[in-house]
Amino acid sequence: MTDRAPGFLRPGPLKHDAPEPLEGPVTATVTGGTILWFVLFLVQLPFYGWFDEHGHLWWVWTCLAGTGLGLIGIWYVRKRDAAIKRDAAAGGGTSTDGTSGEGASGGGSGPAG
Repeated sequence: MTDRAPGFLRPGPLKHDAPEPLEGPVTATVTGGTILWFVLFLVQLPFYGWFDEHGHLWWVWTCLAGTGLGLIGIWYVRKRDAAIKRDAAAGGGTSTDGTSGEGASGGGSGPAG
């Protein structure tokens, strides 16, 4: 057995750069997930008594919480998309894939309105 720490504990430079963030239909994805959470909530409502009797009532409320967080997510990604488009229209150097040309930090093209 060796005295060396596992690779993730060893200090030193990274061996590779971080991958580029995935871009895609973010608003549609978040909206679809939010709709799915709400549908699951509605499907479970008729069985509210069963969930309560068996100690699984948290399933119903988890779906409702997912819906609420999804609504916040929809608001966030719409603001983000609007900021990216506004930055591109102002000539801020945003490439066609929606990422900023200023590195991984995003260059200020976040949801701030």
